[in-house]
Formats: sequence, structure tokens, C-alpha cells
Amino acid sequence: MTSTDIAGRIEDLYGLPLADLKAHAETQPPGMLSALLTMHHDLAFAEESITVQRDRLTQLVRPEKEIGSHDVSHVLDCTRRLAEAVTVRDVQVRTVQVVLQSLGRVADPEPAAAPAQPALALPVVNTGASRSR
Repeated sequence: MTSTDIAGRIEDLYGLPLADLKAHAETQPPGMLSALLTMHHDLAFAEESITVQRDRLTQLVRPEKEIGSHDVSHVLDCTRRLAEAVTVRDVQVRTVQVVLQSLGRVADPEPAAAPAQPALALPVVNTGASRSR
């Protein structure tokens, strides 16, 4: 799944566009919505990092470019950053998928039925076993 897929699932779950959900979450105490939005943000950031590092690595190792000793450290650093971004993305996707699978859209509540009559308290029967003085 991608951050776009996750955004769609969050919107389906809450029935509002992501921008509206973000605005709503900012006015509420932390909860499941803010957790989902944070996971979505982290996933989108990881995807952006993957794109940036992949493009940078492609630029560093172009076939027509000779790789010098100075470039090797840049290639290694870029490769490390790319691997980290992929790992973060994979973890975020697995986590948000599990959370979203555990949640379901709640139907609008049914009108409340008339409140039940409170149970009558049984009278206390004094058996005379203990008397206060």
C-alpha cells in the first residue's frame, strides 16, 4: 500500500476528506484519528525520502559518469539512507494496515429506547440478631 491508499482508507473510515480530518484532529485530544494521521504522515515522508535517495543514487552512478574515490562515500551514504527509508516505509505500511484492519466504520447510533425502570430496592428485614445500643 502507498500513502495515497492509506489516505483513502482513512477517509473511508471517517467519512471525510483527509484535510478536514487533519483540521478536526488538531482541535481534539490525541486519539485514534491523530495516530492514523501521524502514521500516514510518516509513511508519506518515507516515500518522499525513497524518491529523493533513489534519484540521487541514479545521478551518482550514471553509466557515463566515472565514480571517483570522493563519490564512493556519497554512494554509500545514499544507499544507506535509501535502505533506511524503505525500512521505515515497510514498517509504517504494516502497522497502519493492521490498525486499519482492526477498525470499522461505526453506523449511526439507533435512537435510544425508553430508559428501563430502575430496580426496586428490597427492604431490609431486621432479624433482631444485632441491635445497636
